[in-house]
Amino acid sequence: MNDTCLEFRNLTLGYDGHAAVHHLNGAVERGSLTAVLGANGSGKSTLMKGIAGILKPLGGGCVSSARRLAYLPQLSELDRSFPARVVDLVSLGFWQQRGLFGRVTRDDKGRLSGCLDAVGLSGFEARPLDSLSGGQMQRALFARTMLQDADLILLDEPFNAVDDETMRDLLAVVAQWAGEGRTVFCVLHDHALARAHFPQALLMARKQVAWGRTEEVMTSDNLSRARSFQEAWDDTAGWCEEPRGLQRHLHGDGAGPDASVRKAAAHG
Repeated sequence: MNDTCLEFRNLTLGYDGHAAVHHLNGAVERGSLTAVLGANGSGKSTLMKGIAGILKPLGGGCVSSARRLAYLPQLSELDRSFPARVVDLVSLGFWQQRGLFGRVTRDDKGRLSGCLDAVGLSGFEARPLDSLSGGQMQRALFARTMLQDADLILLDEPFNAVDDETMRDLLAVVAQWAGEGRTVFCVLHDHALARAHFPQALLMARKQVAWGRTEEVMTSDNLSRARSFQEAWDDTAGWCEEPRGLQRHLHGDGAGPDASVRKAAAHG
């Protein structure tokens, strides 16, 4: 348990009573880099919100032993029209240490400048957020995450809509976090990126398809199973109820180790 940063215990998450992540069990090792993979609608972002505490479980739970957690949402979830500057956004990284209205010290300002320099945004402090490109905005968000000094870092599609240079720079930051023993849980769409930079992978299709070493998770068979699950899902089904015929595809005879759990959940 000392090597576990995060543990899922039959975790089920969703919206308005409809589950989007079903009965997830497993543990995330401290200091690991894990890519969370799956098609759109497979529950990846929902899982991140559950870990961050933004979304309450419909069932089960998530236990974290992290001292401090940092969550970087998708760019599309941020309102960039708010009249704020880069320094205002990045300074929010101090809130866990100083509170929302705490005084930022001289040392804090030095740390902030160092983080901006690390992501290539030195001199951008006074720039308004609505003037930034997608890549510059993502760099600023990484700087804010660095300031949080978290040992568990959640990244939701952090490399979308950024250029190759920005992606290389941000991957270097992720590698630095790994070298410091921080745990990184990262939603990705790019399979090549996952194979090259993330030793662990969780493949989702509203439930766990495979979890472990990336090369063992991202097999053609597992990817096919994930696609089949996603394509066959019936949004009108009761929560935690699988479409007819799908259990056989995922579990062989449909009577796998989760069968009793699914049956109980379907009845309340």
